[in-house]
Amino acid sequence: MEIIREDVFRKQLKKGADGGYLFFGEEDYLKSFALKTARETICPDPTFALFNDVRLDALDYSPSALLDALMPPPMMSDKKLVTVTGLSLGGMKASELDDLYEVLAALPQYDYNILILSVPAGQMEEGKLPKNPSPLLKRLSEYLTPVRFEAVSGARLISWVGKHFEHNGVSADPSVCSYLIETCGRSMFTLSSETDKLSYYVRENGRDRVMREDVDQVAVSELSVDSFALANAVLDGRYEDAMHALAVMKFRRADPVILLSEVSRVIGDLLSIQALREEGLPQGEIASLLKMNEYKVKLYLNGAGGRSMKRLRRAVELCSEADLALKRSPQGYAAIERLICSL
Repeated sequence: MEIIREDVFRKQLKKGADGGYLFFGEEDYLKSFALKTARETICPDPTFALFNDVRLDALDYSPSALLDALMPPPMMSDKKLVTVTGLSLGGMKASELDDLYEVLAALPQYDYNILILSVPAGQMEEGKLPKNPSPLLKRLSEYLTPVRFEAVSGARLISWVGKHFEHNGVSADPSVCSYLIETCGRSMFTLSSETDKLSYYVRENGRDRVMREDVDQVAVSELSVDSFALANAVLDGRYEDAMHALAVMKFRRADPVILLSEVSRVIGDLLSIQALREEGLPQGEIASLLKMNEYKVKLYLNGAGGRSMKRLRRAVELCSEADLALKRSPQGYAAIERLICSL
Protein backbone atom coordinates (compact mmCIF):
# COMPACT_ATOMS: atom_id res chain seq x y z
CA MET A 1 0.00 0.00 0.00
CA GLU A 2 1.14 3.54 -0.73
CA ILE A 3 0.63 6.42 1.69
CA ILE A 4 1.00 9.86 0.14
CA ARG A 5 1.76 13.20 1.79
CA GLU A 6 -0.35 16.34 1.74
CA ASP A 7 1.83 18.03 -0.90
CA VAL A 8 1.36 15.06 -3.23
CA PHE A 9 -2.41 15.28 -2.70
CA ARG A 10 -2.35 18.96 -3.68
CA LYS A 11 -0.43 18.13 -6.86
CA GLN A 12 -2.98 15.46 -7.73
CA LEU A 13 -5.75 18.02 -7.21
CA LYS A 14 -4.15 20.35 -9.74
CA LYS A 15 -3.72 17.58 -12.29
CA GLY A 16 -7.21 16.21 -11.71
CA ALA A 17 -7.85 14.06 -8.65
CA ASP A 18 -9.90 10.90 -8.97
CA GLY A 19 -11.52 8.31 -6.71
CA GLY A 20 -11.38 8.49 -2.92
CA TYR A 21 -8.95 9.70 -0.28
CA LEU A 22 -8.50 8.96 3.41
CA PHE A 23 -7.18 11.91 5.44
CA PHE A 24 -5.57 10.73 8.67
CA GLY A 25 -2.77 11.71 11.03
CA GLU A 26 -2.09 14.15 13.84
CA GLU A 27 -2.46 17.59 12.25
CA ASP A 28 -6.13 18.45 11.87
CA TYR A 29 -5.44 22.03 10.77
CA LEU A 30 -3.71 20.81 7.61
CA LYS A 31 -6.60 18.43 6.93
CA SER A 32 -9.01 21.36 7.17
CA PHE A 33 -6.83 23.42 4.83
CA ALA A 34 -6.63 20.53 2.34
CA LEU A 35 -10.44 20.16 2.43
CA LYS A 36 -10.81 23.88 1.73
CA THR A 37 -8.38 23.61 -1.18
CA ALA A 38 -10.28 20.61 -2.58
CA ARG A 39 -13.58 22.51 -2.41
CA GLU A 40 -12.12 25.55 -4.16
CA THR A 41 -10.62 23.34 -6.86
CA ILE A 42 -13.50 20.93 -7.50
CA CYS A 43 -16.43 23.27 -6.75
CA PRO A 44 -15.26 26.75 -7.83
CA ASP A 45 -18.76 27.95 -8.73
CA PRO A 46 -20.81 28.69 -5.58
CA THR A 47 -23.99 28.57 -7.66
CA PHE A 48 -23.72 24.79 -7.90
CA ALA A 49 -22.11 24.13 -4.52
CA LEU A 50 -25.40 22.75 -3.18
CA PHE A 51 -25.16 19.93 -5.74
CA ASN A 52 -21.40 19.49 -6.13
CA ASP A 53 -20.08 20.03 -2.58
CA VAL A 54 -21.82 17.45 -0.40
CA ARG A 55 -20.77 17.37 3.25
CA LEU A 56 -21.50 14.77 5.93
CA ASP A 57 -20.25 14.89 9.50
CA ALA A 58 -20.30 12.38 12.35
CA LEU A 59 -23.78 13.47 13.43
CA ASP A 60 -25.51 12.81 10.11
CA TYR A 61 -23.31 10.01 8.72
CA SER A 62 -24.71 6.58 8.05
CA PRO A 63 -23.78 4.10 5.30
CA SER A 64 -27.06 4.82 3.52
CA ALA A 65 -26.55 8.60 3.84
CA LEU A 66 -23.09 8.25 2.30
CA LEU A 67 -24.43 6.13 -0.56
CA ASP A 68 -27.23 8.66 -1.14
CA ALA A 69 -24.58 11.40 -1.32
CA LEU A 70 -22.54 9.47 -3.89
CA MET A 71 -25.35 8.50 -6.26
CA PRO A 72 -26.50 11.82 -7.83
CA PRO A 73 -24.29 13.04 -10.71
CA PRO A 74 -22.67 16.49 -10.56
CA MET A 75 -24.49 19.56 -11.81
CA MET A 76 -22.81 21.44 -14.70
CA SER A 77 -19.47 19.89 -13.80
CA ASP A 78 -17.44 16.76 -14.49
CA LYS A 79 -16.80 16.06 -10.81
CA LYS A 80 -18.57 16.25 -7.48
CA LEU A 81 -16.93 16.40 -4.04
CA VAL A 82 -18.29 14.35 -1.13
CA THR A 83 -16.64 14.80 2.25
CA VAL A 84 -17.17 12.89 5.49
CA THR A 85 -15.62 14.48 8.57
CA GLY A 86 -15.45 13.73 12.29
CA LEU A 87 -15.92 9.94 12.21
CA SER A 88 -14.25 8.00 15.00
CA LEU A 89 -13.33 4.86 13.08
CA GLY A 90 -11.55 3.46 16.12
CA GLY A 91 -14.84 3.49 18.03
CA MET A 92 -16.84 1.66 15.36
CA LYS A 93 -17.99 -1.92 15.71
CA ALA A 94 -16.78 -4.50 13.18
CA SER A 95 -20.25 -4.64 11.63
CA GLU A 96 -20.31 -0.84 11.24
CA LEU A 97 -16.93 -0.90 9.52
CA ASP A 98 -18.16 -3.66 7.21
CA ASP A 99 -21.10 -1.45 6.22
CA LEU A 100 -18.68 1.38 5.47
CA TYR A 101 -16.44 -0.91 3.37
CA GLU A 102 -19.49 -2.01 1.37
CA VAL A 103 -20.28 1.58 0.41
CA LEU A 104 -16.63 2.35 -0.38
CA ALA A 105 -16.51 -0.71 -2.64
CA ALA A 106 -19.32 0.84 -4.68
CA LEU A 107 -17.37 4.07 -5.28
CA PRO A 108 -16.13 3.05 -8.79
CA GLN A 109 -19.76 2.78 -9.91
CA TYR A 110 -20.07 6.52 -9.30
CA ASP A 111 -16.77 7.64 -10.79
CA TYR A 112 -17.87 11.27 -11.08
CA ASN A 113 -17.26 11.61 -7.32
CA ILE A 114 -14.17 12.55 -5.41
CA LEU A 115 -14.70 11.24 -1.90
CA ILE A 116 -12.67 12.44 1.07
CA LEU A 117 -13.02 10.64 4.40
CA SER A 118 -11.26 12.87 6.95
CA VAL A 119 -10.62 11.22 10.33
CA PRO A 120 -9.78 13.43 13.34
CA ALA A 121 -6.43 12.90 15.05
CA GLY A 122 -6.41 9.93 17.39
CA GLN A 123 -9.69 8.49 16.09
CA MET A 124 -8.29 5.46 14.28
CA GLU A 125 -5.50 2.96 14.83
CA GLU A 126 -2.71 3.77 12.38
CA GLY A 127 -0.13 1.13 13.31
CA LYS A 128 3.61 1.77 13.28
CA LEU A 129 4.13 3.74 10.13
CA PRO A 130 5.49 3.62 7.55
CA LYS A 131 6.42 -0.08 7.72
CA ASN A 132 3.58 -1.60 9.75
CA PRO A 133 0.20 -0.02 9.04
CA SER A 134 -2.73 -1.21 11.14
CA PRO A 135 -5.22 -3.75 9.72
CA LEU A 136 -7.81 -0.95 9.62
CA LEU A 137 -5.55 1.32 7.57
CA LYS A 138 -4.68 -1.55 5.22
CA ARG A 139 -8.33 -2.36 4.65
CA LEU A 140 -9.30 1.27 4.01
CA SER A 141 -6.42 1.61 1.54
CA GLU A 142 -8.15 -1.00 -0.64
CA TYR A 143 -10.78 1.63 -1.43
CA LEU A 144 -9.17 5.01 -0.65
CA THR A 145 -5.76 6.58 -1.16
CA PRO A 146 -4.33 7.28 2.34
CA VAL A 147 -3.06 10.83 2.84
CA ARG A 148 -1.04 11.27 6.01
CA PHE A 149 -1.00 14.61 7.81
CA GLU A 150 1.89 14.47 10.23
CA ALA A 151 2.29 16.90 13.12
CA VAL A 152 4.43 19.92 12.31
CA SER A 153 7.08 20.74 14.89
CA GLY A 154 10.50 22.25 15.43
CA ALA A 155 11.93 24.73 12.95
CA ARG A 156 9.17 24.07 10.43
CA LEU A 157 6.44 25.06 12.89
CA ILE A 158 8.38 28.15 14.01
CA SER A 159 8.74 29.17 10.37
CA TRP A 160 5.03 28.61 9.77
CA VAL A 161 4.10 30.88 12.70
CA GLY A 162 6.44 33.56 11.37
CA LYS A 163 4.87 33.39 7.91
CA HIS A 164 1.41 33.57 9.45
CA PHE A 165 2.40 36.79 11.18
CA GLU A 166 3.81 38.16 7.91
CA HIS A 167 0.56 37.37 6.15
CA ASN A 168 -1.17 39.62 8.71
CA GLY A 169 1.24 42.48 8.03
CA VAL A 170 3.42 42.13 11.14
CA SER A 171 6.66 40.37 12.00
CA ALA A 172 8.09 38.37 14.89
CA ASP A 173 11.54 37.00 15.66
CA PRO A 174 11.91 33.21 15.63
CA SER A 175 12.45 33.36 19.41
CA VAL A 176 9.04 35.05 19.83
CA CYS A 177 7.40 32.48 17.55
CA SER A 178 8.99 29.72 19.62
CA TYR A 179 7.76 31.32 22.85
CA LEU A 180 4.21 31.50 21.46
CA ILE A 181 4.38 27.76 20.72
CA GLU A 182 5.62 27.08 24.25
CA THR A 183 2.72 29.11 25.64
CA CYS A 184 -0.13 27.87 23.46
CA GLY A 185 0.96 24.39 22.36
CA ARG A 186 1.63 22.94 18.90
CA SER A 187 -1.93 22.81 17.58
CA MET A 188 -1.94 24.76 14.33
CA PHE A 189 -5.61 25.63 14.87
CA THR A 190 -4.69 27.26 18.16
CA LEU A 191 -1.58 28.95 16.78
CA SER A 192 -3.50 30.31 13.79
CA SER A 193 -6.05 31.91 16.11
CA GLU A 194 -3.41 33.28 18.46
CA THR A 195 -1.21 34.75 15.71
CA ASP A 196 -4.27 36.51 14.27
CA LYS A 197 -5.15 37.88 17.69
CA LEU A 198 -1.61 39.06 18.37
CA SER A 199 -1.36 40.63 14.92
CA TYR A 200 -4.50 42.71 15.47
CA TYR A 201 -3.34 43.63 18.95
CA VAL A 202 0.05 45.07 17.94
CA ARG A 203 -1.43 46.87 14.93
CA GLU A 204 -4.07 48.48 17.13
CA ASN A 205 -1.22 49.73 19.26
CA GLY A 206 0.52 51.32 16.27
CA ARG A 207 3.26 48.72 15.88
CA ASP A 208 4.19 46.13 13.28
CA ARG A 209 6.36 43.83 15.36
CA VAL A 210 5.22 41.25 17.90
CA MET A 211 7.26 41.08 21.09
CA ARG A 212 7.49 38.49 23.84
CA GLU A 213 5.64 40.86 26.18
CA ASP A 214 2.69 40.85 23.75
CA VAL A 215 2.47 37.07 24.03
CA ASP A 216 2.38 37.39 27.84
CA GLN A 217 -0.28 40.08 27.62
CA VAL A 218 -2.63 38.57 25.03
CA ALA A 219 -2.04 34.85 24.44
CA VAL A 220 -3.65 32.27 26.68
CA SER A 221 -2.96 28.64 27.48
CA GLU A 222 -3.72 25.84 25.05
CA LEU A 223 -6.73 24.49 26.95
CA SER A 224 -8.25 27.95 27.44
CA VAL A 225 -7.94 28.74 23.73
CA ASP A 226 -9.55 25.46 22.72
CA SER A 227 -12.30 25.89 25.31
CA PHE A 228 -13.10 29.34 23.91
CA ALA A 229 -13.29 27.90 20.37
CA LEU A 230 -15.46 25.00 21.55
CA ALA A 231 -17.79 27.28 23.53
CA ASN A 232 -18.29 29.60 20.55
CA ALA A 233 -18.94 26.68 18.20
CA VAL A 234 -21.57 25.33 20.63
CA LEU A 235 -23.27 28.72 20.96
CA ASP A 236 -23.33 29.21 17.18
CA GLY A 237 -24.75 25.75 16.54
CA ARG A 238 -21.67 24.83 14.48
CA TYR A 239 -21.86 21.18 15.48
CA GLU A 240 -19.19 19.94 13.05
CA ASP A 241 -16.68 22.51 14.36
CA ALA A 242 -17.63 21.74 17.96
CA MET A 243 -17.21 17.98 17.52
CA HIS A 244 -13.93 18.58 15.73
CA ALA A 245 -12.64 20.75 18.59
CA LEU A 246 -13.71 18.09 21.07
CA ALA A 247 -11.94 15.39 19.01
CA VAL A 248 -8.71 17.40 19.20
CA MET A 249 -8.99 17.61 22.99
CA LYS A 250 -9.81 13.91 23.22
CA PHE A 251 -6.58 13.23 21.36
CA ARG A 252 -4.72 15.32 23.94
CA ARG A 253 -6.51 13.39 26.69
CA ALA A 254 -7.86 16.55 28.29
CA ASP A 255 -9.69 15.73 31.52
CA PRO A 256 -13.46 15.94 30.73
CA VAL A 257 -14.19 17.53 34.11
CA ILE A 258 -11.58 20.26 33.62
CA LEU A 259 -12.60 20.76 30.01
CA LEU A 260 -16.28 21.19 30.90
CA SER A 261 -15.27 23.57 33.67
CA GLU A 262 -13.31 25.69 31.16
CA VAL A 263 -16.17 25.72 28.64
CA SER A 264 -18.66 26.62 31.40
CA ARG A 265 -16.42 29.45 32.55
CA VAL A 266 -16.15 30.87 29.02
CA ILE A 267 -19.93 30.76 28.50
CA GLY A 268 -20.49 32.25 31.96
CA ASP A 269 -18.06 35.10 31.17
CA LEU A 270 -19.82 35.71 27.84
CA LEU A 271 -23.16 35.92 29.68
CA SER A 272 -21.81 38.37 32.28
CA ILE A 273 -20.18 40.56 29.65
CA GLN A 274 -23.29 40.61 27.46
CA ALA A 275 -25.47 41.51 30.46
CA LEU A 276 -23.22 44.42 31.39
CA ARG A 277 -23.09 45.60 27.79
CA GLU A 278 -26.90 45.63 27.64
CA GLU A 279 -26.84 47.84 30.74
CA GLY A 280 -24.81 50.32 28.69
CA LEU A 281 -21.44 49.89 30.39
CA PRO A 282 -18.38 50.61 28.24
CA GLN A 283 -15.61 48.08 27.68
CA GLY A 284 -13.27 49.57 30.30
CA GLU A 285 -15.85 49.49 33.09
CA ILE A 286 -16.83 45.92 32.23
CA ALA A 287 -13.19 44.87 32.48
CA SER A 288 -12.84 46.65 35.81
CA LEU A 289 -16.00 45.15 37.32
CA LEU A 290 -15.16 41.60 36.20
CA LYS A 291 -11.44 42.03 36.93
CA MET A 292 -10.52 40.89 33.43
CA ASN A 293 -7.90 42.06 30.95
CA GLU A 294 -9.50 44.80 28.80
CA TYR A 295 -8.33 43.27 25.54
CA LYS A 296 -9.79 39.91 26.59
CA VAL A 297 -13.09 41.67 27.34
CA LYS A 298 -13.01 43.11 23.82
CA LEU A 299 -12.61 39.61 22.36
CA TYR A 300 -15.46 38.34 24.51
CA LEU A 301 -17.66 41.29 23.49
CA ASN A 302 -17.11 40.26 19.88
CA GLY A 303 -17.83 36.65 20.86
CA ALA A 304 -21.07 37.59 22.63
CA GLY A 305 -22.26 39.71 19.73
CA GLY A 306 -25.40 38.39 18.09
CA ARG A 307 -26.13 35.92 20.90
CA SER A 308 -29.33 36.58 22.81
CA MET A 309 -29.36 36.53 26.60
CA LYS A 310 -31.90 33.71 26.37
CA ARG A 311 -29.48 31.56 24.37
CA LEU A 312 -26.57 32.35 26.68
CA ARG A 313 -28.63 31.53 29.78
CA ARG A 314 -29.79 28.26 28.20
CA ALA A 315 -26.16 27.39 27.48
CA VAL A 316 -25.25 28.01 31.13
CA GLU A 317 -28.12 25.73 32.23
CA LEU A 318 -26.94 22.97 29.89
CA CYS A 319 -23.40 23.31 31.23
CA SER A 320 -24.75 22.93 34.75
CA GLU A 321 -26.71 19.82 33.74
CA ALA A 322 -23.61 18.33 32.07
CA ASP A 323 -21.51 19.07 35.15
CA LEU A 324 -24.07 17.39 37.40
CA ALA A 325 -24.17 14.35 35.10
CA LEU A 326 -20.40 14.04 35.26
CA LYS A 327 -20.36 14.27 39.05
CA ARG A 328 -23.17 11.75 39.54
CA SER A 329 -21.71 9.17 37.19
CA PRO A 330 -18.43 9.66 35.28
CA GLN A 331 -19.34 9.56 31.58
CA GLY A 332 -16.11 10.62 29.93
CA TYR A 333 -16.83 12.96 27.04
CA ALA A 334 -20.44 11.81 26.56
CA ALA A 335 -21.83 14.64 28.72
CA ILE A 336 -19.96 17.21 26.62
CA GLU A 337 -21.17 15.60 23.40
CA ARG A 338 -24.76 15.88 24.64
CA LEU A 339 -24.13 19.53 25.51
CA ILE A 340 -22.95 20.16 21.93
CA CYS A 341 -26.09 18.54 20.49
CA SER A 342 -28.58 20.11 22.91
CA LEU A 343 -28.33 23.84 22.25
